[in-house]
Amino acid sequence: MRLLLIGSMNGQIGAASKIALQKGGSVTLAETVDQALDMLRGGTNADLIMADVKLDIYSLIERLAVERIRVPVVACGVAADARAAVKAIKAGAKEYIPLPPDAEFIGSVLAAFSMQTGAVIYKDAATEKVLQLAKQIAPSTASVRITGESGTGKEVVAKFIHTNSKRANAPFVAVNCAAIPENLLESELFGYEKGAFTGAVARHIGKFEEANGGTLLLDEISEMDIRLQAKLLRVLQERQIDRIGGKKPVDVDVRILATSNRDMRQEVLNKTFREDLYFRLNVVNLALPALRDRKGDILPLAEYFVKKYSELNDLPVKPLAKKTRERLLAYDWRGNVRELENTMHRAVLMSTENEISEDAVLLMPPVEQSTAESPAGTDTLVGRTVADVEKDLIISTLKHTLGNRTHAANILGISIRTLRNKLKQYMEEGIDVPPAPNDFG
Repeated sequence: MRLLLIGSMNGQIGAASKIALQKGGSVTLAETVDQALDMLRGGTNADLIMADVKLDIYSLIERLAVERIRVPVVACGVAADARAAVKAIKAGAKEYIPLPPDAEFIGSVLAAFSMQTGAVIYKDAATEKVLQLAKQIAPSTASVRITGESGTGKEVVAKFIHTNSKRANAPFVAVNCAAIPENLLESELFGYEKGAFTGAVARHIGKFEEANGGTLLLDEISEMDIRLQAKLLRVLQERQIDRIGGKKPVDVDVRILATSNRDMRQEVLNKTFREDLYFRLNVVNLALPALRDRKGDILPLAEYFVKKYSELNDLPVKPLAKKTRERLLAYDWRGNVRELENTMHRAVLMSTENEISEDAVLLMPPVEQSTAESPAGTDTLVGRTVADVEKDLIISTLKHTLGNRTHAANILGISIRTLRNKLKQYMEEGIDVPPAPNDFG
């Protein structure tokens, strides 16, 4: 549960933040409505906003609606301020939380909104089998390795495990090891003390401490530097972390879930992943099938995404035309669920009829089809370098995803870090690279 707190909350913001963290929320603070909106525009994700009732709640909700930022708002204020509470609810706030904060009440509010955002959409028997195993091992403390192609929904399964575990009311914290530069990942995971290095003007709590008592998801762990792997292994063994610049270890109680889209056994053989860490993480392995291998999930997911993005864009929810359904089922979804989501989002925006026709569903042609339809067939590849062919593929995929780096990386089967490095190289060479949209990475 990603929580954005706005305002001082009558001096109780620190207490509210602590309770929210204890109840499973990851917390971001903003002093003003303008600052909060800037953060949301800049890519900060939030499932729920808790705002000081002294702020203009009506203006906040109205500005969120104008910018089509669909995040529910909860107002917080002193218990005696009944008039402000009524005003906030009339303005569109979903709930009013009296201050000083009550742990149980805040917990129940967070749980209610978490249930609204944490559903797993599936219908295929293959997915059901994975989820049954996930639910079976969820109550344990065992580390779990979740494998599968990029975009198959590994983080969704990780959240499912957390929700069904004994740590469900504690924090769930996710770290994308591929998206954070190597030189920053250590401080992001373990934190640092004030003065540990230039720019460390205050103590920074790392993800391990943030997830204390709960679950830490290490997404794309195969991208982690081998030196940092050694430090992670020690943390798993000792249940202690060392902040950068710290003088004594800090005890942590964290369950580790790890995901990867690579063959980890091969990574071990290649000496790019520590064997001892591999066995430490591989207590239980959940292999999530590719979307093309669980076709029963395609239409339920497509309908879910249509509803989601229709509501986000203030558009009517339209049914899928018969030919659209057939086309979705026939496609191989190389980018898996993420590609399906991106496709349906685009279809919602492009649809001009009473139903979503196949004309609104833009799909990448199969590799075989692309080659066969080219003027010279495979001969067009002769005489070209691998780098040039790779460059064309990356740029074409990026155009298909409307500049969305994350979706493009998933379709290509490479890490976001690798993609960004390639794009940086292309731009330095003067090549026109599709810009990233404002609301995607």
